[in-house]
Amino acid sequence: MFQITVGVDIAKKKFDVTLLIENKYKHKHFSNDEAGFEAFIAWLLTFNLFAQPLICMEATGAYSLPLADFLVVNGYSVSLVNPAKINAFAKSELSRTKTDKADAKLIARYALAMQPGLWTPPPLEIRRLQALTRRLEHLLEIQQMERNRLETADASITDSINTLLKTVEDEIKAIRQAINDLINNNPDLDKRRELLESIPGIGAATIAHLLIAFSSHQGFTNAKQVVAFAGLAPALRQSGQWSGKTRIAKNGDPILRKVLYMPALCAWKHNPIIHDFCIRLKANGKNGKAIACAAMRKLIHIAFGVLKSGEPFDPLWAYSNKH
Repeated sequence: MFQITVGVDIAKKKFDVTLLIENKYKHKHFSNDEAGFEAFIAWLLTFNLFAQPLICMEATGAYSLPLADFLVVNGYSVSLVNPAKINAFAKSELSRTKTDKADAKLIARYALAMQPGLWTPPPLEIRRLQALTRRLEHLLEIQQMERNRLETADASITDSINTLLKTVEDEIKAIRQAINDLINNNPDLDKRRELLESIPGIGAATIAHLLIAFSSHQGFTNAKQVVAFAGLAPALRQSGQWSGKTRIAKNGDPILRKVLYMPALCAWKHNPIIHDFCIRLKANGKNGKAIACAAMRKLIHIAFGVLKSGEPFDPLWAYSNKH
């Protein structure tokens, strides 16, 4: 158990840190660049700490990863925490102050109280895959926005929109090819892709995201953890005799939820295991949206099992183990 914690509130150009030791706070801020990272470590060393601190920060993607990488390389213990967990902890404290300094102190208290798990840096190939999939999602969003504009655009600007759409389409093709090449050139990723391709409903557009979600650096030991990571775990609402509608938690990765939706609908029709599962849910009165979410969860369980076993999807095996 870590007795000394450091909370880091990180932004684009700077980050605030709070060292919490023996119920006392020490605060400072640094520039969010390599010079700032080195100054941060030098500042920690001035305290001659009697034990290694746990350095905790919110998982804010591009802003937090460079610092987290730098700290791990230099031998520090780092936790990257879902911002929703920090926010829930703040509410539990009835916290009302919202400043960078206050947030750093809050994160330090969260780390001390909750002792979150340590972050493992993703392998280089997974990091590149993450960058490519994020870029692809951004390009697809731009493409959809421009298509929407084209529907109501004045004739004087349609050529401009079409030119931009052509450029975006070319970039989308290039990124998809880069993703394919990256997987092809990595034997482990290529093998895992083959296993995922054996599952009816899962196609090329989804596989890269699943390879990231199921990467060993995530540390998932069972499919339920991946379901929670995707924000697909049911959130029960019940008090006394009252029961509200059960909805998915949505406190996980929104992109993963998004890319699983169409595969789940496809699997509903073409994957015999998920088809039968959805038929049972429909017979029990579940609506289409609830069934689709359940199919997404089922698809994660199947993908986890296939990757863990190293064997392609076999519906006959699944049926025999079920019965």
